[in-house]
Amino acid sequence: MDKTAKFWDRIAQRYSKQPVADEASYQKKLQITHEYLKPDMEVLELGCGTGSTAIIHAPYVKHIKAIDISSKMIEIAQGKADKKKIDNITFETLTIDDLNDQEQTLDGVLCLSILHLLENKEEVIANIYKMLKPGGIFISSTVCLGDTMRWLKIIAPIGKLLGLMPLVKFFTKDQLTGCIEDAGFDIDHFWHPDKDKAVFIVAKKRPLMEKHHE
Repeated sequence: MDKTAKFWDRIAQRYSKQPVADEASYQKKLQITHEYLKPDMEVLELGCGTGSTAIIHAPYVKHIKAIDISSKMIEIAQGKADKKKIDNITFETLTIDDLNDQEQTLDGVLCLSILHLLENKEEVIANIYKMLKPGGIFISSTVCLGDTMRWLKIIAPIGKLLGLMPLVKFFTKDQLTGCIEDAGFDIDHFWHPDKDKAVFIVAKKRPLMEKHHE
């Protein structure tokens, strides 16, 4: 099993019991997201964790495929959905690399608190672009550690080596928005509540011809 998966499996139960760090910002992000969701939408959530956000969004869309690298996280998420009798979410233990048959099949992709934990966010965002239909939405909430907590850059590799931390990548909000736009998206909504808070972005996929003319 991948070391990253082992890390998240190990902390899954503790993670599931943690309260939301910034409830006000979380509620605002949910509200903004719901303004973009429609009843006929097929949505993918990458890094869904223990499923709380997918469960909140489920009544607003046709179906959500929610994936995570941690089987323990998925197990907890499925238990929550079963308890609430929600049947339009498919929880699976997968990575984005496992999703290579999804070209232009999705109306929306959610990447919440996950892009800074990926080895190559550029490749992932490019894959998301391919998976979305023209006009599809990409919603992300990302801690841009290159703008804050730079001291963590020294500690993070040691923590990862000791199995105390997952992989963590450092980039700025400008680098993140540039990466999203370079992939072929137009940023439709940008919100950064504070310098030490996550950057919340709603981006729309530009039509393929439009991207090629740039």
